[in-house]
Amino acid sequence: MNRWFRLASTVVAMVMIANLQYSWTLFVKPLMAAHQWKLSDVQWAFSLFIACQTWFMPCSGWLIDKMGPRIFMTIAGALCGIGWASMSGANTLTALYAFYAMAGIGASLVYCGSMGVALKWFPDKRGLAAGITSAAFGSGTALFIPIIASIVKSSDYRTAFLYTGIGQGLLIVCAAQFLRNPLPGEVSAGPAMAQKKVRLHNEEFSAGQMLSTPHFYIMYFMMLVMGIGGLMVTANINPLSSSYMIGATALTVALSMNPIANGASRLFWGWASDRLGRERSMVIAFLIQSAALLSVPSLAHGSDTAFVVCLALVFFSWGEIYVLFPSLVTDLFGSRNASTNYGFLYSTKGVAAILGGGLAALLFEKLGSWDVIFYGGAVLALISALMAFGLSKMPLPKKPRAVEFAAAGVSAAAHEDAARG
Repeated sequence: MNRWFRLASTVVAMVMIANLQYSWTLFVKPLMAAHQWKLSDVQWAFSLFIACQTWFMPCSGWLIDKMGPRIFMTIAGALCGIGWASMSGANTLTALYAFYAMAGIGASLVYCGSMGVALKWFPDKRGLAAGITSAAFGSGTALFIPIIASIVKSSDYRTAFLYTGIGQGLLIVCAAQFLRNPLPGEVSAGPAMAQKKVRLHNEEFSAGQMLSTPHFYIMYFMMLVMGIGGLMVTANINPLSSSYMIGATALTVALSMNPIANGASRLFWGWASDRLGRERSMVIAFLIQSAALLSVPSLAHGSDTAFVVCLALVFFSWGEIYVLFPSLVTDLFGSRNASTNYGFLYSTKGVAAILGGGLAALLFEKLGSWDVIFYGGAVLALISALMAFGLSKMPLPKKPRAVEFAAAGVSAAAHEDAARG
């Protein structure tokens, strides 16, 4: 089966889990109104979802590397569908947290399996393939935001949870049936001209070997602090618009434009990184992110147009982290354990969600303003740009000889079994 068809299947699966994160803001105010919950109470559910999605990733990656993506993404479809649909009947915070966490575990398997397929089947176009797959997650919800908003308005948020949950779960299960890992030697990077400026390692690192290198911890910190700004806006755009006195029409436009900008970011920077190199692309994108975050408190107060434009810039310079980092970790540490290794790096999103979701909402309740939070995010993005420049000057990581990590090594025979499954 053509590898582009497999990539298309990952796109379908990623679009289906996009709503779990990016349409959440539509449900925040209805949940608060229906149950008299505080903003921070509701937003801790978002933080828990992201934590489950990300902190389960190393385990997800190991399972998928070892046994193949098909079976686990089938299970993921059931978890995503049941978890999201069940929030329609959640009448306590405990139930809301539990069902959203279930959907988060399912999303972890979908995201990890889809990204692993892209990274392994396209060593010659790694940035582009990762960008296409990640863009499906970043912008897929743009297709559904108007529909979900209409259902919430015409019926209620419970109906929106139920219908979208059932549909998403079924389509993920269908897409999973077309996925597998490549057999050893089935694909190769080849003499791709696009990779002239991409640093590639000819060694395969297990997770334990990767964790013993300084390169991993530099990337971990960079991805962590870069994740805060975008996740803060994602989780709080609705209450943010109220604080900045933005009209309902502008909010709807922003909700539709932001995932488009997010997806365009992943496509563009994935393509650019195949030509400029991962670290160079990071430096440029992170500097733009710093400026974009500064522009929100400076320009967006009371201006519908500036609000839409500034937030679109934030997302365009934020979404690329979910393309550049998986591509870079595979370049530096090999593709054999790509799902496992990126799973460790992706766990930063859980910490960033706590800081950008629940904690940011709590700070707003204490301070009465979002401005300081945006300023802090801009400083962190600037620090990340400087660290990316430093990383580009470091030599390729050295593989430790005696480091083994039981949950990371995958033999060729296991790969053959995984490919069949």
